[in-house]
Amino acid sequence: MPNKLDALLGCLKAQQRTLILAMAERDGMPAGSALRQVAELENVIAAVEAVADEGAAREHRPKG
Repeated sequence: MPNKLDALLGCLKAQQRTLILAMAERDGMPAGSALRQVAELENVIAAVEAVADEGAAREHRPKG
């Protein structure tokens, strides 16, 4: 499962980076819709990282 989460996390971060770099190329303030997309991606990235951390913590807990 971590490999799937890592792959998803990589895709999300790449998409966010692409949006941010595209906004940086334009003059002026980015459109609100673009800012919302970046923020939404940030929330999803945080959620995926939390799930991955939770899974890693479970794997390292003593059984019993």
